Amino acid sequence: MPDETPDPSEAPDVLADDQSDPDDLPPEPVVEAAERLTKLARDAVVDEEAEAYRTDRDERLADHEYTARVREDETRDVLVLHPEAWTEDGQIRTERIDDVDRGIEIPLSGPGEGDDWEEIDEYNRDVVDEVREAHDEDHAANVEKLADFMSNHYAKPLHDATAEELREFLEDYYRRNAWPTPEQRSVVEKSVGVAFDVADERCPLDE
Repeated sequence: MPDETPDPSEAPDVLADDQSDPDDLPPEPVVEAAERLTKLARDAVVDEEAEAYRTDRDERLADHEYTARVREDETRDVLVLHPEAWTEDGQIRTERIDDVDRGIEIPLSGPGEGDDWEEIDEYNRDVVDEVREAHDEDHAANVEKLADFMSNHYAKPLHDATAEELREFLEDYYRRNAWPTPEQRSVVEKSVGVAFDVADERCPLDE
């Protein structure tokens, strides 16, 4: 059965402004649990065990009026979490999507799942620590989200990011997944530059 999860590019032009309320989203521990339970369900060898994991996930999300599905893209599978109100009879109704920023996408396979992922992620976490030591916590929090993005979406060291990938982080991923404070949001573009500055690397966005 084809997946009815809408592509963000096809959704109505109703992107939230900079004042989007993070309370509209499930708490981060719930999102992390949904990812963990989905992966456990995918790895389970017994159907009953897999169904138990999915039921647990769905009940946790339902407490926040959210639901989950897995979208199969060309290069990876993606866990998509979105409000239950977007669906009717199990189908996504695009006219009900009031704010695409309320959708949450988490890669489950493909880029970000390579054998050297742990080494790459450790490198990116070291960059976060360097930023935290040299700058304030707002920059460190933003660079931590950039590290998440580069590790999980591209399995690449942060400093190997292209300008296109950094724009994707700023314009899409950060808005969907970061839950920043107003202070963090106001300096995120500068934070990207700071991440490169600590390693004396030139930021591709400056080229």
